[in-house]
Amino acid sequence: MLSTAKQLIDCHVHLAALPERGNGCFISPKLLKSPLFRFLLWKQDLSPTDPAEANRRYIDHLATELRASAHVGKAVLLGMDGFYDQTGLLNRQHTEFLVSNDYVFRQTNAYPDLFLAGPSINPQREDAVDEVHRCADAGAVLVKVLPNAQHFNPADPKYRSFYRALADRRLPLLSHVGFEFSLIGKDQSVGEPDRLRLALDEGVTVIAAHACSYGLMLYEKFLPTLHEFAAHYPNFYADISALTLPNRMKMLLHLRRCPDLHGRLLFGTDYPLSVFHLAAWGRVGLRALSKIVQTDNRFDRQVMLCRALGVNFISIGDMLTRPTAPTA
Repeated sequence: MLSTAKQLIDCHVHLAALPERGNGCFISPKLLKSPLFRFLLWKQDLSPTDPAEANRRYIDHLATELRASAHVGKAVLLGMDGFYDQTGLLNRQHTEFLVSNDYVFRQTNAYPDLFLAGPSINPQREDAVDEVHRCADAGAVLVKVLPNAQHFNPADPKYRSFYRALADRRLPLLSHVGFEFSLIGKDQSVGEPDRLRLALDEGVTVIAAHACSYGLMLYEKFLPTLHEFAAHYPNFYADISALTLPNRMKMLLHLRRCPDLHGRLLFGTDYPLSVFHLAAWGRVGLRALSKIVQTDNRFDRQVMLCRALGVNFISIGDMLTRPTAPTA
């Protein structure tokens, strides 16, 4: 039970892990040597030379920051599935990063007061439907996908049975939207939110990550889709993760003018990414800005900044307890 002051659940927290014996995780040598990944390791004070210790420290850091939050009581830990070939088998040669579902459940079971399970299932895998049921039985609260990096088209009709399984088990689908920079994305078009229409039509509760932000700073290409889906699909939501990043900040500022969308926005941060305060400068009072700037806790800074800008949101816990509404 969350305290009254900490009712929020962060629906978008990445579980990162280096491969160690028995955890089923994988990282490509190319990604391990990339400047971004090296920066994240440095930022989290982790060493790739001792995977077991690095993995333990990552969880410890996350748990410590979450416990210190004044507003957020729990987080959904997200896994990351790999690339699957046309036969439905995992292809490590084309997989950049994999955080296994078993590892997700291991951590959520170890910290039931803090973490909820958000396993990742690439619908291209041969056992995708079976994995939906296995994860649902294990207590998952959603399923995460990143089409750009997992190399699948969410609009492909061959995934209809996967979506029907999600709908039957009442497991929301949290899908990345927009360009993907952290991992290699060969076909960025599969990150377009319109590709999620098939899942919505099959009755899946869909959560569009990053509030359908395009992710390229210049303009928000997917604004019409965001408004259309919110108007026509009662099973459509979007999270506010990563919207303080400079390349997605335009969407955050747009949401200030759209209170009709706020009931469909779910709280999220995209941890371990930073929460920037740039959007607040010149837009909120000096006292509020000072508090935001002085807040080191990423969960609290996201809450304070969005609220100061007038962008309201709900918790995924509120969404999960709502009655299932028929699709339009």
